[in-house]
Amino acid sequence: MGRKKGLPEFEESAPDGFDPENPYKDPVAMVEMREHIVREKWIQIEKAKILREKVKWCYRVEGVNHYQKCRHLVQQYLDATRGVGWGKDHRPISLHGPKPVAVEEAE
Repeated sequence: MGRKKGLPEFEESAPDGFDPENPYKDPVAMVEMREHIVREKWIQIEKAKILREKVKWCYRVEGVNHYQKCRHLVQQYLDATRGVGWGKDHRPISLHGPKPVAVEEAE
């Protein structure tokens, strides 16, 4: 058995017949849209993983200077992880960031 000559081509755009107002109108388009969304989420997750590996490598190489030398990679990683993951589609962007620090009042 030999190796196949070409790789399969995937559609990178959303399906044409999908109507977000009535998603059950065309069940085939609904399933294609679901697959498109899942594929795009996995791409975002994998990009974040690659950036995380770059940040780890930069921290190890730069040592004590990693605060200055790796800042751009950390910022790219934080931007890539905002809103990425399952179940975070409809949450406001303010909830994706770091949690605010609560200041306790002195009695």
